[in-house]
Amino acid sequence: MYSVIIYSYSNFFKYFTMNVLMVLVVFAMSCGSVTPRGNEKGFQRPAIYILGDSLVDVGNNNYIDHNTFTKNNFRPYGIDFPRGKPWTGRYTNGRTIVDIVGETFGVKDYIPAYLDPATVGDVVLHGVNYASGGGGILNETGMILGNRINMDAQLDNFANTKNYIISKFGARGSKKFLAKSLFVVVMGSNDFIDNYYIPFLSIPEQKMLTPAMFIDKLISRFRLQLTRLYEMGARKVAVANVGPVGCIPLERAINRILNATEWHAKDDACISEMNDAAMLFNKKLKSLVMEFNSKFMESKFLYVDIYGVFTDVIDNYQSYGFENYRDSCCQTLPGPLRGLLACDAKAEVCADRSKYVFWDEAHPTDATYYIFAKKLLERDSKYVYPYSIQQLFYT
Repeated sequence: MYSVIIYSYSNFFKYFTMNVLMVLVVFAMSCGSVTPRGNEKGFQRPAIYILGDSLVDVGNNNYIDHNTFTKNNFRPYGIDFPRGKPWTGRYTNGRTIVDIVGETFGVKDYIPAYLDPATVGDVVLHGVNYASGGGGILNETGMILGNRINMDAQLDNFANTKNYIISKFGARGSKKFLAKSLFVVVMGSNDFIDNYYIPFLSIPEQKMLTPAMFIDKLISRFRLQLTRLYEMGARKVAVANVGPVGCIPLERAINRILNATEWHAKDDACISEMNDAAMLFNKKLKSLVMEFNSKFMESKFLYVDIYGVFTDVIDNYQSYGFENYRDSCCQTLPGPLRGLLACDAKAEVCADRSKYVFWDEAHPTDATYYIFAKKLLERDSKYVYPYSIQQLFYT
């Protein structure tokens, strides 16, 4: 359904003479691969491919048909985006964490959305973002949000990209190309927020499956998906865990309103049961990452502790320059209902977004993402294991 139309990059060598062209073609065939543009020192920057949910979506949902409730291609979303049309479809006021990491690694133009009509031809050789707001590990996750691209469908879309890479470099060259590329996977939050812990609607599932059983179901499916990604050529894979989903403004608001139910506290505190479930999932995910590193010896899987860095920011928000860690900067509803709905065009937006941890009901601000990126990219960061992100990118 989500296929990409491939156009030939026919005029790449138009300023070269025929003799030079022939030499380059012979050289490329002998090497078996072509790599993306490098820097002045000759380093060839690996391509970056991103699979995930709204935390890293850069606009794929803009191109899904009208049967979705997860489009943000309007103001005030993107109000602080650095350049170009601000309402890009990102679920924040500015950049996502992958935008900032890409800037750090020298990506001049942000990694484009897969469904953007401009993401064709050799554009995909520098990286593609397949993420979709509302997407999850399980295909049923996010059904209440309408159409979205879950993990299995994102893998299908990457398969289309891989076919283009093969057509460009051949089987041998594409294998080398993908082995050098960096893959980032940010998935799982919606499986809790928009699946197992939906108020009222999830009661039947909770009666059939305990949290531990549900998490085993998630890990089992995720194992298959990450294995498929490996089988399609990924060798450097950074896998993010699930953050403290019980602390987002949406869940705090639900906690405030539904404080009579057995699994909610009596104020707008974090929902501890959701966080406990996320931590159990994360523990099993870390074991899965270590299993892959042992099983696939030629690969490097990296575990990224989003839960840890997010919790540190919330617990020590003032030391990071924030003034509010509970509420969303963009508020659609007043009083105790604030945080229940996503930001809309008529919402009230806080004057200084840099003082808020959260932008809307579920997503951080640009300022928060910047701190995340900075802490994760520290050479000896305690939030990544067993390699640094730099090691993964530059090896």
